[in-house]
Amino acid sequence: MNTTDVLRRFNRTYTQRIGVLEESFLGTGRPLAVSRLLFEIGTTDAEADVTVRELRERLDLDSGHLSRMLRRLETDGLVATSPDPADQRRRVVRLTDAGRAARQDLDDRSEELAARIVAPLTDRQRERLTAALATADLLVRAATVRLREVPPEDPLGRAALGHYLKEIDARFPTGYRLTGPVVAAAKPGSTYVLATSDTEPVAYGGLRPAPALDGDTIEIKRMWVHPDWRGAGLGSRMLRHLEGLARDRGATRLVLDTNGVLEEAIAMYERSGYRAIDRYPGSDPHATHFFEKELSLPA
Repeated sequence: MNTTDVLRRFNRTYTQRIGVLEESFLGTGRPLAVSRLLFEIGTTDAEADVTVRELRERLDLDSGHLSRMLRRLETDGLVATSPDPADQRRRVVRLTDAGRAARQDLDDRSEELAARIVAPLTDRQRERLTAALATADLLVRAATVRLREVPPEDPLGRAALGHYLKEIDARFPTGYRLTGPVVAAAKPGSTYVLATSDTEPVAYGGLRPAPALDGDTIEIKRMWVHPDWRGAGLGSRMLRHLEGLARDRGATRLVLDTNGVLEEAIAMYERSGYRAIDRYPGSDPHATHFFEKELSLPA
């Protein structure tokens, strides 16, 4: 069987085993979608509110469907919605006391079902299942993560850039200290791509013109993947996406620089067809390795 066949078979098996097909999920009297929404609201810190917009983005739901589910939870006395004190245009959602009890009951029922499913398995089989599900979860999330262009001042983009700079400062032998705020270069013609999952940044990368080289060359900058997402192919996907954007802009050549301590990044560039070159004008002074790749223009 190919990958799609395996995935579809797993979906059929799993949805049946965990009770997704039942009108009352885990015997709670609520369908799965409403229970999932209750769970998501409950993941928020007890002292913090979650906005309706955040829930919509996390669960990838349209406004109408989300509103109907929230009304049901409100009618059941499980959540309360109110205007956001910081911005009256937004609504925030918080669990009531009854909602917190229902959320705990949902957790308990889910834990009981999971324990019942794995009970017949040996320790070795449980280890295999744990590893397989962890890998499957990471790969499916990486395959479905959303990539979008963002301006240099985008808050999540700046957060991703901050993670990147903090990491290379820790890994580079001489550090990588910057003065001033964390902000992406806003040179004309530059663009940045952000990957998010559950509204959190998980990958980042940018393109900027390389006027010191030639008009058909674009430089890749600030490639970063969250440590928890490495090994799932997200870095390669981001790289391909940036290459496509560069082609759309008429580039026939890409260049990039990196540091020798970033061995995983160097291996990815080499697998992706980049070849080593000498230092080029405008490259980062902290860089020790330099690469280029010739691009074919789109038909």
